[in-house]
Amino acid sequence: MSPGDGPDRSVRTAVEGRLGFVPDAFQVTAFDALDGGRSVLVSAPTGSGKTAVADYAIARALADGRKAFYTTPLKALSNQKFAELAATYGYDRIGLLTGDVSHRPDADVVVMTTEVLRNMLFARSPQLAGLGLVVLDEVHYLQDPYRGSVWEEAIILAPADVVLVCLSATVSNAAQLGAWLRAAHGPTEVIVEGHRPVKLHDHLAIAERGSRRVDLVPLLSKRRLSPQAAALDQRLARLTRRPGGVRQSPLAVPRRTEIIEALSDRDMLPAIVFIFSRAACDDAVRQCLDDGLRLTTPAERNEIRQRCEVRTEGLPDDELRVLGYGQWIAGLEAGVAPHHAGMIPAFREAVEECFTAGLLQVVFATETLSLGINMPARTVVIERLTKMRQHGRAGLTSGEYAQLTGRAGRRGLDSVGHAVVVWSPSVSVTELATLATSPAPELTSSFRASYNLAVNLVRRYAKDQAYEILDRSFAQFVSTDHHHALSRRMDRALRLLERRGHVDLEAWRLTASGALLAHIYHESDLLVAEALAGGLFDGLDPAGLAAVVSACTYEVRAGRWHPEPRPPKDVAPRLHALVALGERLRSDEEEARLERTRAPELGFAEVAWRWARGERLARVLERAELAPGDFVRNAKQLVDLLHQLGSVAPDPATASTARRAADALQRGVVATSIGPPVVDADSPDEVPVGSPPGASGQGPGGLHRA
Repeated sequence: MSPGDGPDRSVRTAVEGRLGFVPDAFQVTAFDALDGGRSVLVSAPTGSGKTAVADYAIARALADGRKAFYTTPLKALSNQKFAELAATYGYDRIGLLTGDVSHRPDADVVVMTTEVLRNMLFARSPQLAGLGLVVLDEVHYLQDPYRGSVWEEAIILAPADVVLVCLSATVSNAAQLGAWLRAAHGPTEVIVEGHRPVKLHDHLAIAERGSRRVDLVPLLSKRRLSPQAAALDQRLARLTRRPGGVRQSPLAVPRRTEIIEALSDRDMLPAIVFIFSRAACDDAVRQCLDDGLRLTTPAERNEIRQRCEVRTEGLPDDELRVLGYGQWIAGLEAGVAPHHAGMIPAFREAVEECFTAGLLQVVFATETLSLGINMPARTVVIERLTKMRQHGRAGLTSGEYAQLTGRAGRRGLDSVGHAVVVWSPSVSVTELATLATSPAPELTSSFRASYNLAVNLVRRYAKDQAYEILDRSFAQFVSTDHHHALSRRMDRALRLLERRGHVDLEAWRLTASGALLAHIYHESDLLVAEALAGGLFDGLDPAGLAAVVSACTYEVRAGRWHPEPRPPKDVAPRLHALVALGERLRSDEEEARLERTRAPELGFAEVAWRWARGERLARVLERAELAPGDFVRNAKQLVDLLHQLGSVAPDPATASTARRAADALQRGVVATSIGPPVVDADSPDEVPVGSPPGASGQGPGGLHRA
């Protein structure tokens, strides 16, 4: 059937009608490729409309009577995509699988994290029956050093008759990535779009010390340093030669409220201000409130409050007080809000919803907001051009700059978008211009042979087939040397697994403990499997099991001070035994020249134990010395692993205890953060996935209804 004939035309007409704009050439090219039964790789700037291709692919799959999976790298993205697809196709046709959420897993379209897809492919899940489409959103995540392997494994293992729609931010080696997709999976059309649908103007914000007037100096003209920026560069060069240098000059770093007022005067709001510090994001909102900044109308303030009440429904008053609800909503009602991982998901989602609805004018965010969440603004402000990394502070890369500024310019609302960098004495105008005009970086592979991958290859494939799968990785496609390194790593991993009793290499089969390891999908998979097989998780009550297992999921934030762990006395011996097991494993890995498994961390054990026992949030957070968002995230990661143990633990009593521990953790702020509001087909009420019974319609009281 040719494009445009028969049902194809009706599907395309329906999708184009939802877009609200005439499809661009790159979208039409992708539609045509999908009509021809080919997979596609679409590389395009943020905000250019890549998801329209996914929308069309889903509509085609459903019209053909096939199922579609939509994968994302982040649970927050999965929640957002679930809501979007449910609004389009109806809640009864959309499912959600994110490890800690299982909602309608047999639906026509299932949104999931990429890890869930990879695990289903290895398990050869019955849910793969009838699958016709897999969307791999943010496929450039395959270079992520910690989780990138998952994307490559999913692509390699996907059935040949499944169409792949791979969506990526702009990368300079898209042709190479597309060539690998063709080799690894089948016919794939590479579609590269370099044009932004909304033109971007780059500026440098600088203030005059006396008047405090903020100037927005245009940075570029025809992709070169603009005359105004060149003049500023020369002025700064002259000032550096004077006594006291630039710091004693009439130039000053603009204050946050001054920048916001300057943007407001120039009709450049709404804006996202990127600050690479959670505490600084919160401080920025407080500064705006202290300075009396108010950017909303009474009607907008009323709607903001209503939306926030819906998002936080089910949270009791005492938890809202602990979470700083009053201060948080005061900022939102003024039109400003923070957005960072230290906030609970319900707060972040409320900010996203209000901003997308045009109710907020300024969001102070860490860079996590740039990673896929659909939340464009007219202007993006970058406070500084350096950020903390694992080994200290370093400058932004051209890819990071492009990712951050990709939020600037709302298609259909703005004729141009604006990127504003805040000047400081450390900012070089010419270096900033180079950063803004440098090409996107090349995508690289982070594929590695994990223990779980190794045992699943033994379980599912003959020896020569197992190594053939390694050969199909992007790493091997790019570099033969990398291939040899992968094979050597696989050999070393298998020898270690044999030495520790998980595989019989001569017979090429798994032992009982190896079969257990094959079903554990976790960063510390081998440690968890050996602890489980060795009985370290047996004979505990739910709170005790949560405490011990938390040592495998918790990780201290790099560069952050943390208090000395105070594990509950009842489980301290188990925790110390787990640490000893981890030390023995790490020693063997070092001897085998393998990347060492992360050592168990005891810092969340007491927190998990107290929360699972039903203690109040204020007490738990006080003992935790964690931001609320970090507490929720760690609790959800623990719930995820406990669910796995509840399915695979050899001892039925331990499996039951793991399930009860997961249930005990899913209460209060953790339960309301499990997933997006879901409208049940039989009820108009909105209930968060995983909410406790009776959560619908129960307001938390005075704090909400004042």
